[in-house]
Amino acid sequence: MPVVFAPGLYVVATPIGNARDITLRALDLLRGADIIACEDTRVTRKLLIIHNIDCLTMAYHDHNAARVRPRLMERLIKGEIVALVSDAGTPLISDPGYRLVKEARKAGISVTALPGASAPLAALASAGLPTDRFLFVGFLPPKSVARRRTLNELAGLSATLVFFESTSRLAASLADMTAELGSREAAVLRELTKKFEEARHGILPDLARHYQTEGPPKGEIVVLVGPPDRRAAVVDEAEIDVLLLAALDQGSVKDAAAALAESTGLPRRALYNRALVLRGGTDDDSHASAGDYLRLRAEDE
Repeated sequence: MPVVFAPGLYVVATPIGNARDITLRALDLLRGADIIACEDTRVTRKLLIIHNIDCLTMAYHDHNAARVRPRLMERLIKGEIVALVSDAGTPLISDPGYRLVKEARKAGISVTALPGASAPLAALASAGLPTDRFLFVGFLPPKSVARRRTLNELAGLSATLVFFESTSRLAASLADMTAELGSREAAVLRELTKKFEEARHGILPDLARHYQTEGPPKGEIVVLVGPPDRRAAVVDEAEIDVLLLAALDQGSVKDAAAALAESTGLPRRALYNRALVLRGGTDDDSHASAGDYLRLRAEDE
């Protein structure tokens, strides 16, 4: 007996790789929908063919959303069933779907989520990093300066950070993460749920070196970075200065900061700025004391 759905907008999760990772309820909805709004009709059509579903599709993505959204709203207002899907995973994660959801709710139209596959959640479930608090960041800026600025803003958060990244930028991004976040536990997960699924675990500096040496991998990438280690022994302000001064006797400001970041897990930029102060240089943040950077460890103790 066919399942009957009420009119409205349905946000439907689709597989992130393995075509069998779709719920029975999602299949019922896609069979009964009047139209499926999708990022790429060719990608969604492949999934529909696998599951023997014949339904009208319409492309809805960043480049045409402003033009297509009114057409979808007309259908919803007429009382049709509209399914919203992305190429893979749960819609509204790095796609324009939230604007359609917001407009539908404003018009009093029922909006229902049909949960299922999600790359960030699949990565979190298997990476072995803390899951009690996490932040999905999505894609970082492509340029190093902007990327490091964003990472610096995230450095003090006591949460596992979840990123999407392109394979071509992976090594550079991991290097910038090391510089801004310190020597944290991390994981790089590739091709989740697919035939060549792979997970590589380690600390950020080691992962950065690996991909710099081996070159870019193939496939879709999720990077997870663990929170600052609040349980580690806290190095006091005076001790940081002593350690930095000793390191400065052996090399440059850059080398001193890198060495201490490796041994303490504190962000390299914070240590670099403090080392500049101790050597008598200047920097935008050079007025800060070592104690300012120790708060990364002291918070939430």
